[in-house]
Amino acid sequence: MRIATWNVNSIRARSETVVAWMEHHDVDVLAMQETKCHDDAFPLMSFLVAGYDVTHVGQGAYNGVAIASRVGLDEIEVGFEGMPPLSVDGREIVEARAISARCAGVRVWSLYVPNGRAIDDPHYRYKLAWLEALADRSALWLAHDPAAQIMLAGDWNVAQRDTDVWDPGFFAGKPHVSDAERAAIAAFLDAGLTDSALPYADGYTFWDYTSLRFPRNEGMRIDYALCSPALDTRVLGATVDRDARKPKGASDHAPVIVDLAD
Repeated sequence: MRIATWNVNSIRARSETVVAWMEHHDVDVLAMQETKCHDDAFPLMSFLVAGYDVTHVGQGAYNGVAIASRVGLDEIEVGFEGMPPLSVDGREIVEARAISARCAGVRVWSLYVPNGRAIDDPHYRYKLAWLEALADRSALWLAHDPAAQIMLAGDWNVAQRDTDVWDPGFFAGKPHVSDAERAAIAAFLDAGLTDSALPYADGYTFWDYTSLRFPRNEGMRIDYALCSPALDTRVLGATVDRDARKPKGASDHAPVIVDLAD
C-alpha cells in the first residue's frame, strides 16, 4: 500500500493537479493539509471520478485537512480528544487541523500543526500545547493497543534537526527549530512512534515562494509521517517528490510518499 502526505496549499486551485499526481504515482491514500476551503466547497467530484473517497474538515481560506482513499475510508474522526482550541479575543476556536480514518486497516491521520508565528507569540504556546496534547493521546493509543497500525502524517511545522533546514543560523530565534518544538516532537518518538520516512527520504519538503528559495534549494524538512511500531515494520521505503514543487503555481510543499508491505 502507498500512503502519501501533502500540504496542497489550496485544494480548489490544485485539485486536478493533485488527482493527476495521485494517479501517476499509484497512491492509495493521500493525507492533505491546508486545503483552505469549507466542506461544501471541496472539489469532491475530481476525486470521486478517479476512484477516491474523501473526508474533509475545513475553515474557509485557512487551515483544512482531508484524506483521500481508494482502499476504504472508515471510522472517520475529526480532531482528537483533548485537542486544545485557539484563543482569539476571548473566544476559543477549534481549528480544522486534524482528521483521521481507517484505510485498509491503517489508522491514517492528516495533521496540520500550528505554525507558531514567533517565539513570543501566543500562537507559539498554542502550538506547543497542541503537540503535547497529541503526543499524550498517541501514547495512550499505543498503550491501549501496542499492535495498532497508526500513521500520523502531515505538515508538522517543526524541523527536528539542524540538517532539516538550509541554514540553521537563519532560523535562530525563530519557530520551527526551537528546543521546545523539537522536544515536543521527541515526545512522540519517546512514546514509541518512528519517523518512518527519514531513513529513505532525507530531503527538504518545503521551500518558501520568496527569495528564489526553491531554485537555491533553501528549504526545510517539516512534512513527515510518524508510524506506530507495528506499522513501521511494514515500511518498505519512502520518497520526497521534489518534482511536484517545480511547476509554476505549485504548492510550496512537496509530497512525501511512504510504501508499506501488504
